[in-house]
Amino acid sequence: MATASGTDLSGYDAQLAATQMFFEPAPAVEFVESSALAETMTNVAEFSFEHGLLGDGAPGPDFIGIELPNGEVLGSESNVKLRFDSSYMQMAADGEI
Repeated sequence: MATASGTDLSGYDAQLAATQMFFEPAPAVEFVESSALAETMTNVAEFSFEHGLLGDGAPGPDFIGIELPNGEVLGSESNVKLRFDSSYMQMAADGEI
């Protein structure tokens, strides 16, 4: 997996250490429904733009839209490419699935 990630084992371990994992649904719901998600996704959009991941024609990080569970859209409302829906995570947290 380290090789597939373009690094060695120590680099891969460092990536994992810096990545928040949600092994239980309740903390995932809490995060996705918090203001931290908007901040994180804003950072992701800015990083993606700065590194050319939004494509050559992207004029800025708000070129794409990211819809949050509350319906708020970060960036372009007419070009939503990523949507967060906490309903399935909530069902898992409630033991319904």
